[in-house]
Amino acid sequence: MRLISLLRLLVIVLLAMPVLMVLAAWLQWNEASADVLMGMASTVLPSYVVSSLGLCFWVAIGVISMGSVSAAAVTLFDFKGRRTLEWALLLPLAMPAYVVAYAYSDFLQFSGPLQTALRAALGWQGALWPDVRSLWGAAAVLSFALYPYVYLLVRAALVERAPQLMEAARLLGADLPRRIFRVALPLARPAIAAGTALALMETLADFGVSSYFGVTTFSTGIYKAWLVMDDRVAAAQLATFLLLLVAVMLRLEQKAQARLRFASQRNMGRGAESQPLKLTSWPAALALLLCALPVLLGFVLPLLIMGHALWVHSQSVAMDWLKFSNWMGNSLYLGLLTAVLAVGMALSLAFSQRVHPGVWHRLSTQAVGLGYAVPGVIIVVGLLLPIGWLQQAWPQSQAGYWLTATILGMVWAYLVRFIAVALQAVQTGYTRIPLSTDEASRTLGVFRTALFTRVHWPLLKRSTAAALLLVLVDVMKELPATLVLRPFNTDTLAVMAYQLARDERLGEAALPSLALVLVGLLPVMLLSRTLRKT
Repeated sequence: MRLISLLRLLVIVLLAMPVLMVLAAWLQWNEASADVLMGMASTVLPSYVVSSLGLCFWVAIGVISMGSVSAAAVTLFDFKGRRTLEWALLLPLAMPAYVVAYAYSDFLQFSGPLQTALRAALGWQGALWPDVRSLWGAAAVLSFALYPYVYLLVRAALVERAPQLMEAARLLGADLPRRIFRVALPLARPAIAAGTALALMETLADFGVSSYFGVTTFSTGIYKAWLVMDDRVAAAQLATFLLLLVAVMLRLEQKAQARLRFASQRNMGRGAESQPLKLTSWPAALALLLCALPVLLGFVLPLLIMGHALWVHSQSVAMDWLKFSNWMGNSLYLGLLTAVLAVGMALSLAFSQRVHPGVWHRLSTQAVGLGYAVPGVIIVVGLLLPIGWLQQAWPQSQAGYWLTATILGMVWAYLVRFIAVALQAVQTGYTRIPLSTDEASRTLGVFRTALFTRVHWPLLKRSTAAALLLVLVDVMKELPATLVLRPFNTDTLAVMAYQLARDERLGEAALPSLALVLVGLLPVMLLSRTLRKT
């Protein structure tokens, strides 16, 4: 047992180390570091702050408007197509945001098919709208990709209590607008706040969209400072500022989740008199339009654009299936390896917290789970900083080789980033196992390892399978950590899609992009199946 405890402690230290190393960079504060910080404060730092906060502001407006309106429409009203839209609104989760960016950039740019067709048909000259590769374009793309966070939480909050309370308000004489704005939406405020905070954390962590559109956010600034300017101190300091913004968003999300749990303590059954309001004529058409637009803009249209680009490319150039199979093989290998390790660690941590529900186990598990809120580019800096220090102090060390010339660094970064996904799935499975089951097992003489293998594991198989799938998909879509840490000849689908799109080879980028979309559909199908059951 002591050996298991030591291994568990080593896992916690390794998973928490990257974030701690970023903070430890300030221990090297000296005059040179001060000069670097002052130089950034007078040059690039203001633009990073303005761009990052501006991007967050517009993304917040986008995800709140699309997510809350669509959730309210499919929950509170009944109209033709509602059953299909309930799960179709989740489809943008399968579309990586950077793939949406590639599609719209090609379709809407000056030389794209839409502007070209309009100029030819109407005789117009020049650009017909501002360049999509801008702050507003990045905000629109991220809003289309991230609004399901708000949709999911708001829908869950409204399904639980809104129809009953709206029916009570109707019986008291309140008209429909008052029932919506004074009853339903106030109930959903914690859910809106929590979903928006999650979307904003993803926005701050984004690298693919911001880099491709040329938006100077903290993530792109860290990447540039480390790889282009070769300045570790500047990268670490920028990472600290970004970490502070992420911590604020995480705190807001935790407070909103706490309010959401408090508001959902009592679950009232839905009676026949509290069913969604039936819509007909133009109100039904308006509800259908409001719910269908996010799906069309966030999934269907980008999918059609990428599919058309792939078809056009395949007509002129033979597809290199050998290269594609290598990219797919690397992505699957890294994803499966990380998923198995992450789920194994998650099972160990969750089991320890279950049988030893003390403060240490709870806090250590929470600390490990915070990695999902940390952008991949910060994790990269946190891994490479100590390696740089070690190389300076001990030039003969092989640590740099093992971290950057093998897949060790990539898998380490993936585990820090995505073990929280596995933990969440496993802990959800544990919530369905009553504590009385453990007590009965101990009464029958089942303790420690046997308690897990004979009692818990059979009941956790479905949650474990879901955790494996979710981590696999997240790893395959991860871009900044893979882009920096990958060894030679270890290109993945995400990396090649980014590099080919950046080189304006959208036809070639379409194949790996569409492969990522197909893989991303797997957890979305699982989630939509769960929604249909509820």
